[in-house]
Amino acid sequence: MRRVVVLSTGGTIASRRGPSGASVAGDGVAALLRRLPFALDVPVDGRDVLCLGSYLLTPADMAGIVREIRRALADDSVLGVVVTHGTDTMEETAYLAELVHDDPRPVVFTGAQRPADAPDSDGPRNLADAIAVAAHPDARDLGVLITFDGAVFAAQGTRKTHTVASAAFSAPDVGPLGRVRDGAVSVTARPVRNPPLDLSALNLAGIRVDVVACYPGADATVLHAVAAAGARGVVLVGTGAGNANPAINAAVARLTADGVPVALSTRAAAGPVAGIYGNGGGLDLLAAGAVPTGVLRPSQARILLTALLAAYRDPVRVAEELARRTGGSFGARLDPRLAERT
Repeated sequence: MRRVVVLSTGGTIASRRGPSGASVAGDGVAALLRRLPFALDVPVDGRDVLCLGSYLLTPADMAGIVREIRRALADDSVLGVVVTHGTDTMEETAYLAELVHDDPRPVVFTGAQRPADAPDSDGPRNLADAIAVAAHPDARDLGVLITFDGAVFAAQGTRKTHTVASAAFSAPDVGPLGRVRDGAVSVTARPVRNPPLDLSALNLAGIRVDVVACYPGADATVLHAVAAAGARGVVLVGTGAGNANPAINAAVARLTADGVPVALSTRAAAGPVAGIYGNGGGLDLLAAGAVPTGVLRPSQARILLTALLAAYRDPVRVAEELARRTGGSFGARLDPRLAERT
């Protein structure tokens, strides 16, 4: 029988408030599925993988979730997979899954902003929507998705943009791929995707990649510290289109010369990283060997750099792959089926 597999990993969707008022993940997948707000037309098989707040996950934990997705898809009767996950780092795990996803069947991440025992919990509807998307034929070949508050996003480029609102996720540069409401799915765009990495090479344990922020008056102290701590790669969070200052620029040049790839992202909410300014700005940083990450923001740039270091090891190859995967191939295109109908 054709079915959808739901993998539960914890997060707010599985949390209840304790005596202290703090929410703690504790519900398993059976409890999640009992709370669905409407009947589904597809059988569902639930499996517990983890039960943690996503702020506690390590890259190795995320890789473990990705391997569980692959195991679920080994069964040809599975239409698609849903992963319930905490919202704090959902964008990282979903993007890691996208990096290795080589199957036409969809993988859909979802979660909640309000705990399971809240009278207006958004988790049950988000989960039902995600299951509907995973079972829908138009979701094939979309890759890994994030479905939240009725919107369907490609994992790549999507991030949490509100701390508490029910519409927690957005993709500022490309928007959603479609919508879902009461089990009805509408796909209006399709993502531009990169070739998958080899899942068997995804051993992320021990690969340290640090994120370093630029800000007015910043010096190179943190860059020196993470290098001394054994960072294999660095994501530099520039200002504007990806700018820093001469001191940071000099440190970046030393890191790249020593074989430590530096990915250049930005703290700005939308728009690409671009080499525009000198005097320690983006143009100088690129000349120093930093690789611009396009519209990929620091959270996902770190996941990409970590995965590439695991897959290729050689820092020159890693920098080349980083540039290739972020240098213009990202985006979404209009679904031609929509064009035919309009």
